[in-house]
Amino acid sequence: MRVHILRVLLLASVWSLCTGAGDWCYQSQVSCESHCKGPDLWHEVHADCKKSRQSPINIVTRKTKLDDRLTPFIFQGYQQAFTGILKNNGHSVAMSVPHQATVSGGNLGTTYKAVQFHFHWGENGGPGAEHTIDGEQYPMENFKSLEEALKDPTGVAVLGFFYEESRSANKKYDGFIQALAKVQTPNTNTTLSGISLSNLITSEANMTKYYRYEGSLTTPSCTEAVVWTVFEIPIPLSKEQLSAFSSLKFQDGKPMTKTFRPVQPRKGRTVYRSSGAAVLLSVTLLLGCVCSSLGLSQLY
Repeated sequence: MRVHILRVLLLASVWSLCTGAGDWCYQSQVSCESHCKGPDLWHEVHADCKKSRQSPINIVTRKTKLDDRLTPFIFQGYQQAFTGILKNNGHSVAMSVPHQATVSGGNLGTTYKAVQFHFHWGENGGPGAEHTIDGEQYPMENFKSLEEALKDPTGVAVLGFFYEESRSANKKYDGFIQALAKVQTPNTNTTLSGISLSNLITSEANMTKYYRYEGSLTTPSCTEAVVWTVFEIPIPLSKEQLSAFSSLKFQDGKPMTKTFRPVQPRKGRTVYRSSGAAVLLSVTLLLGCVCSSLGLSQLY
């Protein structure tokens, strides 16, 4: 059985001034003492990070192409409450989906099972999403992954959700935000009960407006096996909820902030839009956003 996935993450490097080998890290971790390789040197850790279909990208809405095949998605099992393990893995926070929740439609070509989700964010609610829309960056992004799927050129499909700053807290996220306090340091985890995917993502009515393109994982190995779906309408979180992610720590003990890869060249790839997605005539400022994505494995 082949396994596929649906997944829902600028600055100049100072590595020219530093020496030493090391694992990959985000730009916010790079220093002469860190001995880790920032985003512009990820290809030295994994060669795929310098290939031609890399993610994330800047989605220029006026250059997107309407695709009538990008119909609404069909979700099953997303309202089911479950108990999961939230983990700080040293690069982000992630949670696996223990029950069978599936999504189809949207020209995905098959039915996928939700597998895992994780987040990318900025600093204290500032810009931190990996994908940008017309050059503007949301505060955070979340998506999912599955290693077996990477063996297939289109084995990973990502549902990516942005988050924006709102004046009031999103009550559906209360339990999740509170759980972050229990996973402050790397390799720690906590059990989170009574949550559902439908509470963590936007409503189905808001998921008819989205963009689609072929790309890669946004962390090493940067494997080009991802069909990206980026939703236009963001999920609201308060300033305090967004800032809670910045209280986490990297493996090196530094604050876990700016956990995003810079946008990559589009290199001639077409970005498609659903019939509900907007083509912006001018740049709109996107405030306080988090982005999330949902990882699925293909069912046969």
